[in-house]
Amino acid sequence: MIKSSYYVLGVMSGTSLDGIDLAYVNITLHEKWQYEFLHCETIPYPELWFKKLKNLLGLSKAELKETDSYYTQYLATTINTFISKHQITNLDFISSHGHTALHEPKKGVTVQIGNNQKLADLTKQIVVCDFRAQDVKLGGQGAPLVPMGDKLLFSKYTYCLNLGGFANVSSQKNGKRIAYDICPANIVLNHYVANLGLDFDDCGNIAASGEVNSLLLNELNNLEFYKKTNPKSLGLEWVKEHIIPCIDSYQLTIPDILRTFAVHVAEQIGVQIPNGKTLITGGGAYNLFLIKEIKKQTLSKITIPDSELVDFKEALVFSLLGVLRVRKETNILSSVTGAKKNHCSGIMFHP
Repeated sequence: MIKSSYYVLGVMSGTSLDGIDLAYVNITLHEKWQYEFLHCETIPYPELWFKKLKNLLGLSKAELKETDSYYTQYLATTINTFISKHQITNLDFISSHGHTALHEPKKGVTVQIGNNQKLADLTKQIVVCDFRAQDVKLGGQGAPLVPMGDKLLFSKYTYCLNLGGFANVSSQKNGKRIAYDICPANIVLNHYVANLGLDFDDCGNIAASGEVNSLLLNELNNLEFYKKTNPKSLGLEWVKEHIIPCIDSYQLTIPDILRTFAVHVAEQIGVQIPNGKTLITGGGAYNLFLIKEIKKQTLSKITIPDSELVDFKEALVFSLLGVLRVRKETNILSSVTGAKKNHCSGIMFHP
């Protein structure tokens, strides 16, 4: 499948559980890689799936296997509906991230559900997926993977900052692309705003109404993870062990929690993007309070692009990773993940 133009459906489900991001894109190679969004949509999770995905960590192996099967069915139905709705007939393959059920690279474990033969069979399309597992086997963190796209598609920026469930950043340093998770972001903010019956803090207005608790802020900023050098990555397990108990011990109001944590996120990000030009994408780009706080912490010129790129950059990049996989070219960088070598990752399933 070596050619100069690919029509791909990128499928992404992140830790913030906003829903399934679907991006039908045209990726081309003419001297350099370029992209065009053709159709994009986020399908919010119904309450049933939201709850199931939120509680994957507590499942036994047998329960996880059963959930994987049902999730693949749900994912396939969602994809087929999208293809039908937009009358997509020109499609080289689906490139799917799946949904992370378990990510503990230190233990050599990373599991994404929805990455299997059944997805190809039910969609009747070639599926490229399971990008993380090989990297973990090679001693890497299996994350973040988006920096390959930053390198090939967004190299004019000093930093590419994603504000999703976790805040992560990538940049070019000494001729190498480096990237790492900075801190949790929406995964924590959304967890607390859920107590108010909301999915997210619209524009960060609730956080803006709260007060910063300096003791909590100081304790968060002194967590051991922030002293580590890259490569490093975070998962839901770490948040449940280190962040939630820490915040809960202070028994604060929700506005005070949201403001304190948003300032914490901004301070951690400010250390990592001191200057230059920064592209911000991910759901957190809409949190105006958080963006304002980040701007206080850095001299970097912040760019927030149009909503298509903000919302669907990860789905776009997984489309590109899929293209590189079918071309048998490097799509995972050891300088980013800490793996033994650069490699071409991803499994291909044919219907």
